[in-house]
Amino acid sequence: MARPRKRRRVCGVPVYKTFGPLNRSDRNEEDIKLTVEEYEVIRLIDFEGLEQEECAEVMGVGRSTVQRMYVAARKKIADSLVNGRVLKIEGGDYVICNINCSKRIPCCKMGYRHGRKINRSIP
Repeated sequence: MARPRKRRRVCGVPVYKTFGPLNRSDRNEEDIKLTVEEYEVIRLIDFEGLEQEECAEVMGVGRSTVQRMYVAARKKIADSLVNGRVLKIEGGDYVICNINCSKRIPCCKMGYRHGRKINRSIP
């Protein structure tokens, strides 16, 4: 029996979920699907500037899991850019962190990890 998959913690779902070329002809190419947790890894590492270990702590998973998701997400983004394919953010196996969600402020921007305030300042 397979081990149950651990749900990843994300700070919120993205507002903008579809990206692609404006001059795309109606090709019958399949859209690229980026999961919400892959989006979260890209946001935390590339946009927020966290290290993989910090990202893993925020998401409640191991660093090796973050690394696998990061590599997969970057490959999908590169495929979309290079080949002019539509990228859609949808699906995945995640839970939304409930800290400051009522104010639509992602918890990691506020310096929270696992429901508690930490001392590291995030740009």
